[in-house]
Amino acid sequence: MNNYECPNCGNVMNDTEEKCRYCGTTNPTYSLVNKMIKHVVPVESSNQNSGVYSSKSRIACGLLQLFFGGLGIGRFYSGHTGVAVAQLLLTIFTCGFAGIWGFIDGILILVNTKFTDSEGKIMK
Repeated sequence: MNNYECPNCGNVMNDTEEKCRYCGTTNPTYSLVNKMIKHVVPVESSNQNSGVYSSKSRIACGLLQLFFGGLGIGRFYSGHTGVAVAQLLLTIFTCGFAGIWGFIDGILILVNTKFTDSEGKIMK
């Protein structure tokens, strides 16, 4: 933000002020862009397919599920703790036979290009 002197009264004003607050003279450094930015309202997106990408990797998540899917490691990584705990408990109670669920889940994660993390952000 830059400060400027009003050409009429000498008041110091910055480049985000449209007019001098003392004499009402239009600020020569104020631009249409500043005026437009002033009225922009930030919108928080709750849409799961908003195009915002997660910082987590889909490839890493899928590989973790392929190799350690019975323990739910890939789902813990993506933040889906409910599914991860279910995979872990099912593997424990079936003496490892339910580990196939994690393997198939890993393949589905790798194939699905729109796989999201627990916050609804698409994983890269």
